[in-house]
Amino acid sequence: MNEKHLHSEQIYNGRILNLRKDTVLLTNGKQATREIIEHDPAVVIIAYDTNKTIRLVKQYRTPVQKVLLEAPAGIINKGERPLNAAKRELQEETGLTATHWTPLGEAYPAPGFCNEYLYFFLAQDLQQGPTNPDEDEFLEQVSLSMAKYQHHIQTKQIIDAKTILSFFYIKELGL
Repeated sequence: MNEKHLHSEQIYNGRILNLRKDTVLLTNGKQATREIIEHDPAVVIIAYDTNKTIRLVKQYRTPVQKVLLEAPAGIINKGERPLNAAKRELQEETGLTATHWTPLGEAYPAPGFCNEYLYFFLAQDLQQGPTNPDEDEFLEQVSLSMAKYQHHIQTKQIIDAKTILSFFYIKELGL
């Protein structure tokens, strides 16, 4: 099942991703080409409020040309620990800080073409403060009960994979 890497060609180097084309040797002896997006690891945060609501964010996503309802998330900076990135991203995007953090799980969102790796965290005991989004981020906070969160998934109002997976992580906790 393993493929033997023969060589790589760097196609594009960008600010948040790189694109390369790999040539691999298959187990049947034939060669194949793999187009791979290289993406830094990222964090996904489920902010759970004392009134049993989840804080999500709305933002416009150019690749799909839609406003999506998502869990706060962001790239882990070089040398940064996932938990520290989660704390930073939650504050930047929502203005929230949390005193209790629980790792929920980890996942590759699209391993067929991308090496991005996600770390999921539950943030509890929230305090509201000022937001500090990136200069190109425009976000709106939304609070949903677990029932509304589930309804939004079922009715395709939430179609972001990381946010859907987040729902199942926290549902397992019985929140």
